[in-house]
Amino acid sequence: MNLTLEAPRLTAHDRCDRCGAQAYVKVVLQAGGELMFCAHHARAHSDALRPLASEVIDETERLHAKPEVSVD
Repeated sequence: MNLTLEAPRLTAHDRCDRCGAQAYVKVVLQAGGELMFCAHHARAHSDALRPLASEVIDETERLHAKPEVSVD
């Protein structure tokens, strides 16, 4: 079975603005600019950021994803 998955928009080069860990959440601000957070800091600041965000890209599900095994 072959599955086509959307490529992650965040990579290992994207770092949390709070602690420097790998970022899994990107918040695009309505006023311009963006912030990146690890899963921990995204959860910690989500209530404050939600009203300021024009877009939130959340890829935290990748932390628990298991690799697909291809069976031919």
